[in-house]
Amino acid sequence: MTSEMQVTPVATGDGRRWLALALLCVVQFMVVLDIAIVNVALPSIQVDLGFSQGDLQWVISAYALVFGGFLLLGGRAADMLGRRRLFLIGIVVFTLASLMAGLAWSEPSLISARAFQGLGAAIITPAALSILSTTFAEGRERNIALGAWGAVGGFGAVAGVLLGGVLTDALSWEWIFFVNVPVGVLGFTLAPLLLRESRDAHVRRFDLPGAVLVTSGLSSLVYGITQTGQKGWLSAETLGVFGASLVLLGAFVAWELRHPEPLMRFGILQTRTVSGANVAGFIMGTALFSMFLMLTLYMQQVLGYSAMKTGVAYLAVAGTAIVWSGVAGQLVTRVGVKPVLVIGMTALTAGLLFFTQVSVGGSYVGDLLPGFLILGVGIGFSFVPISIAALAGVKPAEAGLASGLINTSQQIGGALGIAALSTIATSHTTDSVGNGSPLPVALVDGFQAAFLVGAIVAALGIVASLTLIRRDELAVDVAPEQAEPVLDAA
Repeated sequence: MTSEMQVTPVATGDGRRWLALALLCVVQFMVVLDIAIVNVALPSIQVDLGFSQGDLQWVISAYALVFGGFLLLGGRAADMLGRRRLFLIGIVVFTLASLMAGLAWSEPSLISARAFQGLGAAIITPAALSILSTTFAEGRERNIALGAWGAVGGFGAVAGVLLGGVLTDALSWEWIFFVNVPVGVLGFTLAPLLLRESRDAHVRRFDLPGAVLVTSGLSSLVYGITQTGQKGWLSAETLGVFGASLVLLGAFVAWELRHPEPLMRFGILQTRTVSGANVAGFIMGTALFSMFLMLTLYMQQVLGYSAMKTGVAYLAVAGTAIVWSGVAGQLVTRVGVKPVLVIGMTALTAGLLFFTQVSVGGSYVGDLLPGFLILGVGIGFSFVPISIAALAGVKPAEAGLASGLINTSQQIGGALGIAALSTIATSHTTDSVGNGSPLPVALVDGFQAAFLVGAIVAALGIVASLTLIRRDELAVDVAPEQAEPVLDAA
């Protein structure tokens, strides 16, 4: 314990620590699931609640807007007010919002419920990751724990599309939200038994102006990104929102540099690996979130897949992502974060390049399965090392800040990717239709262009991994004889 912080271990016994990890991963899986689970259910939601085509995007955007905007605030609040306390509050907000989303009767009611889900997620995620980082010391055990956390992130992103299709066809779209309720109740019941409270006792004043500025700035940025598909990147409204976001974030930086107890200590970014992890996380979010949306639209609009068939189609990537996440967790301990992340970003790039050849008369085996198997490697080998690198050298007192920062990077990247690649796909489709191409051909032209741009973005992740991640800032290296019992320890 240092003179400037007070951190109580989350679970003292070894068994309790791993049970605590299991609980944190289950709750985080629920949160990650809801980022993608609504994709294949959107047509059913549109019919049942009478959504207009323009407003339908808000079922996704409302969640991303609040989630991305409040993550930094949620992370710092967890450090200051108590990590377990904020974790429990987040579970309550998320669970109640999920229940209201399933009971939604109109456009405004569902969009509002999704926004509150995003708020709950913005509280849960940084609190859970900071609990994890203060429970396990930096090195082999934390790498095991973060390997599990990364696997949950990678698998949850894919499983959301899978379960969304299955639940929508087998039951109804409401069940993509109702399924969160028992998980939330279980998490709220077990958390007091498995998790102990910890906080940063040094900070005694809450930086309210900083919280308002950064939350407003990030929310404005995400809002501007989500509107580009409708308004255009260079419209007066879009540029005005981006300008307001820039002013707010600039004011936040200026305020934080002068505040004696800032919401965000910018010195955290002086650790090059932490900065590199956030750059890589941003790039991964940009490429990955948009890719799943494009693939879902391709399967439903071109190949004619039902919601159920679309969900089942993702089994290949979901299953392999779990396997490769486990392998990545082992390799990080043996060879370090950097080589594993480079492999992951390379596989993501290769997968996106493969999908540039999708065709109108495509088949699952020929046009999708090989790419899904490659993506399984990319997801597992990216999420795990990024989760580890994002906390490299971070003091326990700033664990919430670091976890909020990496999740913000991924969410902002995901919102940008969906907006940008959707705009590219729509533009190419419109041009193709204008040139006389049938609609299925025009749609494929748009998807191919989006996948190509996504591959270029993912390739930038390879460069970032090679240049920004530093081996000497990561406590991951252990002797071979120490690395052998990793599976047993987990």
